[in-house]
Amino acid sequence: REAEIRNTILAQVLDQAARARLSNLALVKPDKAKAVENYLIQMARFGQLAGKVSEQGLIEILEKVSQQTEKKTTVKFNRRKVLDSDEEDDD
Repeated sequence: REAEIRNTILAQVLDQAARARLSNLALVKPDKAKAVENYLIQMARFGQLAGKVSEQGLIEILEKVSQQTEKKTTVKFNRRKVLDSDEEDDD
């Protein structure tokens, strides 16, 4: 039932090309597609969409969502001091 409502809202706010692009995205990155769908539905509920979203408009929304959910990868080196038994035996 919820999926039907989501699809109905998305059909109302997206033009055909944008809908096809979102479907392709859902095949490759379902999490990102879900985030974009949620964003679009939220915008539609608050009346922030003027007319149907074109494919170019969807691309811009995708970029916004990507920037918000972009994972920052950090590498932390934890260098441990290793005791070398040769240094102690130099007496």
